[in-house]
Order: sequence, then C-alpha cells, then structure tokens
Amino acid sequence: MELLKQPQTGKGPAGMFAGDVWFDVIYRGEEPSRARANMVKFAPGARTAWHSHGLGQTLYIVEGTALIQSRGGDLVEAYPGDIVYTPPGEEHWHGAAPGRFMIHLALWEYRARTAPRRTPGWSM
Repeated sequence: MELLKQPQTGKGPAGMFAGDVWFDVIYRGEEPSRARANMVKFAPGARTAWHSHGLGQTLYIVEGTALIQSRGGDLVEAYPGDIVYTPPGEEHWHGAAPGRFMIHLALWEYRARTAPRRTPGWSM
C-alpha cells in the first residue's frame, strides 16, 4: 500500500474552458494503467470547450446542476448521483448551470503511448 501525495489544485486553462474551472487529480495511472480520474469544480455558467475522448468518458455528478450536450444533440441536465457516459469520439461539452457551482468526478482512459496520439478537438 502507498499513501499518494495529493497534487495541488489546478486551474483549467482558458483554451479548454469558458469561465473558471478548477480540478484535483484523483488518479493518474502509470503504464500499463491508462485510467484517469479528476474531481472538477465549475463556477456558475462555466463549461468545457467542445471536445471528445478517444476511449470515452464517464462523469459522476457530485454537486450542483450539470449541463451536458453532444454535438447536434439535446441539452441534458444532470444532478448529484447521476452518471453520464460519452462514447469514444463523441464531441460534447459539459459545465455548470447558471447560478450554481457544479462538481463532477471525471473518469477516462488515455491511449497507450505506443498507439498514434491525437489531440482532442477543443473548440468553443
């Protein structure tokens, strides 16, 4: 067993988020693991840019009201305890409803270093 040191809270970069977003790295697997887990806190009305994940993404809503939309799809509201899965390659965004902070746990995998790497399409 190992007690891991918690990295400092990070500020979401402006090129990937609209509004103020902070994240704590919960898990960053090392090969052969590809798992990632971040706890992400969105200020009211803040959101991600349009993006996709090569191996999909799961969000677990912890607090507040989340807004999620896939490109061309309906706007979805999600609440604490809800789980949202976005399949591989599906462009989407997620963020907080106006007037409320929102926190979610984001779970995803990255592609192995031996596989071709693609930069996700981030756009506002």
